[in-house]
Amino acid sequence: MWSSPSMPRKARTLLPAAAVAAGLLAGCMPPEIGSPWPGGGNDGWKLTWQAEWNEPAGTQPSRSTWTYDIGNRTTNGWGNQELQYYTDSPNNVATDGQGNLVIAARKAAAGASLPCWNGGNCAYTSARITTKGRVTLTTGRLEARIKVPAGIGLWSAFWMMGANGAWPTGGEIDVMESVGQEVPTVFASVHGPHDTNVYWTAAGRKDLNEPLSAAFHDFAVEKRPGDVRFFVDGQQYFRVVRSSTPAGGQWVFDQPFYMLLNLAVGGSWPGPPNAQTVFPARMLVDWVRLYS
Repeated sequence: MWSSPSMPRKARTLLPAAAVAAGLLAGCMPPEIGSPWPGGGNDGWKLTWQAEWNEPAGTQPSRSTWTYDIGNRTTNGWGNQELQYYTDSPNNVATDGQGNLVIAARKAAAGASLPCWNGGNCAYTSARITTKGRVTLTTGRLEARIKVPAGIGLWSAFWMMGANGAWPTGGEIDVMESVGQEVPTVFASVHGPHDTNVYWTAAGRKDLNEPLSAAFHDFAVEKRPGDVRFFVDGQQYFRVVRSSTPAGGQWVFDQPFYMLLNLAVGGSWPGPPNAQTVFPARMLVDWVRLYS
């Protein structure tokens, strides 16, 4: 989700051919199944921070912990030509009174001034919240229980950005991405800086036995020096290690990372919504937890 070197990208923008060659063909780690570190599930972990969303309906994430990204046009559609205008309105991000945070993508009101990258007004609103400058993870486990929406053109994400540098210098870790038309699949990836191709990528996926939108699922990343592992519902399905960094690439994933939650509409990966896409679309977050 980037529009300049200072703007973070969301994973799955169209990669330059050279970046594909460097990131996907030159030694990136294939999916690897193994026991979570240090044990199965959350065994051995100490809970250090959590967001549980048990407040009354309409409560917004506390600004002492969360920041709100706003806009679209000045970020070139968040680097992916996305069609939503991010707001800090409770119509787009607030609790539902049933233990969930709801990030809702909605059709914009007629005549609303929502400057979009394409020169018009954005046709949709949504929300993107981050813990930048508030909460970070250097070594440990980050986990969230999320139910994603289904629908052509919807793009749900739970991810992390390096706290010590602009994209791609700081790196990016995508714990979970889901596009509404690939309903059974969860995607994970990392992105780091590259000497000649701007950035390199390693990506994995897991196909479930039912649509991802049918139920809540637990998405997690475990991060330790030289090692990043990805899980869905307690099963490791993807891993990246320092030795898999391609020639010219830099391993930047040992620094502190902050987290992001968002629901995008359209963009270079899912494409635009169609007449069958239901709005408002809701991404439900039951909880977010950090362990050491």
